[in-house]
Amino acid sequence: MSEPTPQPLLTLDGLTVAFDGKVVVDDLSLSVNPGETLAIVGESGSGKSVSALGAIDLLPSNAEVRGQRWLEGTDLTQLSKRDWNGIRGNRVGFIFQEPMTSLNPLHRIGKQIGETLRLHQGLNGQAARQRAKALLEQVKLPRPEELLDAWPHQLSGGQRQRVMIAMAIANDPALLIADEPTTALDVTVQQDILALLKELRDRHDMGVLLISHDLNLVRRHADRVCVMYQGKLQESGRVEDVFRRPQSDYTKTLIAAEPEGRPAEPSNTHSLLTTRQLRVSFARPKTRLFQRQPPAFEALKATDLSLTPGETLGIVGESGSGKTTLASAIMRLVASQGDVKLGDTTLSQFTGEALRRQRHRFQMVFQDPYGALSPRMPVFDIISEGLRFHFPTLSEMEVTERVHRTLSEVGLPKSCADRYPHEFSGGQRQRIAVARAIILEPELLVLDEPTSALDRTVQKQLVVLLRDLQARRQLSYLFISHDLAVVRAMAHRIMVLKDGEVIEQGNCLEVLAAPRHPYTKALIEAAHLY
Repeated sequence: MSEPTPQPLLTLDGLTVAFDGKVVVDDLSLSVNPGETLAIVGESGSGKSVSALGAIDLLPSNAEVRGQRWLEGTDLTQLSKRDWNGIRGNRVGFIFQEPMTSLNPLHRIGKQIGETLRLHQGLNGQAARQRAKALLEQVKLPRPEELLDAWPHQLSGGQRQRVMIAMAIANDPALLIADEPTTALDVTVQQDILALLKELRDRHDMGVLLISHDLNLVRRHADRVCVMYQGKLQESGRVEDVFRRPQSDYTKTLIAAEPEGRPAEPSNTHSLLTTRQLRVSFARPKTRLFQRQPPAFEALKATDLSLTPGETLGIVGESGSGKTTLASAIMRLVASQGDVKLGDTTLSQFTGEALRRQRHRFQMVFQDPYGALSPRMPVFDIISEGLRFHFPTLSEMEVTERVHRTLSEVGLPKSCADRYPHEFSGGQRQRIAVARAIILEPELLVLDEPTSALDRTVQKQLVVLLRDLQARRQLSYLFISHDLAVVRAMAHRIMVLKDGEVIEQGNCLEVLAAPRHPYTKALIEAAHLY
């Protein structure tokens, strides 16, 4: 006798979402059962995140949501605002795609985790702190006692993502909506986090709605999958069935997409970028009023590197290993010790206006594109702002022409210029950030997880674009990523960081094929590269 079919935890029937009359999700129907993981995949802008946000009433006021929605038998379309406040963060946990914009920059981490514990469990004071500490330990964050007293900006992107996961699971929700939960995490931590989510799912019979562009992740960790394209459901079914026998042309294209090829070999041998004994330390916060000042935390130990024109150096390592700190020190965005030279210019000697005038030579694409783009400025102003500062003699017609040409280079239409960042998907915002950087024609481009928010098809396009730009302009890239498949397609050399220290470096293909350090071996095995 067959087991009875479980009652769906979440059901969406004919979900349709429109913004100012424009339909972005069209007639979506799906269900999530207790104890299972349903994945929604599709390219940036396909409606994945909008569907999840619409399901739990988190879209802005100009969104029109139609269709039926049920959670544990409750008709969600009939809930009041007060009812929703009792459900979100309690019965439904949500891991947002961009943690820096979801965490309050004015409150310490412990207070932000404690807020949801106070609202839904009535915990305060020491009880809330101990529960918050336990949650940070659950999501594998080091030094949890210290991190409770840290500010969001003091954490790496991956650490902030894990804080968001801790907040989402704080009240043992029945349904966990995870919107790109491992975007900012290296492959080894991805495995730990997804194993944790699976453990929580199985222990509490929790349903998980997993939104991801990482098909390898979905293949290994989801039970069923829904494929979306331009707001419509293309196909759905059990993961092994959809991946082995895809029915729609779009699903076939998605599965086949993988960054491939190699960058052109650089022709120059002289150094463009050089660092010598570059170090970064951060003061540790006091946890008690009369406590002695704790010793500083050494985020980046003495690091030497060099980069030639037209070369890409890939920087890999776990979250908190010092990758972004290294990039920020090179960009003169954090205080550091040691020397940074760009060509014959010693950047570490410049400050203030003199440093600003040098910045068109070295640009950075940040890990969190939404946090890096002003929400008050249209795309045209965002991209042209640096151009107007560094090249004030350009006419308005020349500025407009260069903005439109750059948008085209990153795969965006000219019509995007008049829109605002919140109107774009995460992947589209990342392309805007790339456009803002390359319009200045820099010599050095620091790319901090530039493909982390992009689906595989767009990743492939961006990799081709970056390699083409590099070959034509002899650009040098410092390429930070946790995605070793993308690093393999982009980098000439690779540097592996762990706990702020370089543990291995060399030719990219040689290191990936025959790593010497056990940690590098673990990274490659987790990425399923070979």
